[in-house]
Amino acid sequence: MSRSIGIFGGSFDPVHNAHLALALAALQTLGLATVRWLPNSVPGHREGPRAGAADRLAMLQIAIDGEARFAIDQTELWQTGPTYSVNTLARLRVELGKQVPLVFIIGADHLLTLQRWREWRKLFDLAHFAVAERPGHEISVSAMAPEVAAEYAQRKAPIEAIAARPAGCIVGFPCAPMDISSSSIRDAFAAGKSAGKMLPPAVLAYIDSKCLYSPPS
Repeated sequence: MSRSIGIFGGSFDPVHNAHLALALAALQTLGLATVRWLPNSVPGHREGPRAGAADRLAMLQIAIDGEARFAIDQTELWQTGPTYSVNTLARLRVELGKQVPLVFIIGADHLLTLQRWREWRKLFDLAHFAVAERPGHEISVSAMAPEVAAEYAQRKAPIEAIAARPAGCIVGFPCAPMDISSSSIRDAFAAGKSAGKMLPPAVLAYIDSKCLYSPPS
């Protein structure tokens, strides 16, 4: 049985169908035992979320209900300061031990800006990187900063390598294309438009019941 644990972080403001598709693709394609969703409070690289922590947690709980292999780690949701991936992974290493394979799930676009992340080279000592590829958003060495391209050339590996060691590999995995983002959903609500097709119905019902992301009155 796989011991590999997927780590999927974000604001989830709100969680949507593309998030779920990505997490499911990682779970199934990478042979993970579980995927931990890590909603954050204040991302270290962009502005804070629109919805409050309690609402984002409630939406996430609703969205993943019924999938026993999904779990939520609330640790960083209630922090007052910025969240950085290197701190997240270091904390999980202390909690889970040195030998469990940790798999940090990101999109191919995030790999292109990896050199901007705090202590980014240290991340490979803490986890594998699983990079979701979809049409038009594949791993592109030519688009990477030279230092990231050098790390990728050294660390790229087949999916099977994940289970063999706790950290250090970069693997790609396919994910169906979905043109959805949390910002586009928020924009749709702000403009009084429907965003129903982008969200699980129960999440949409929660947003409506709380009047989240509504246009200013």
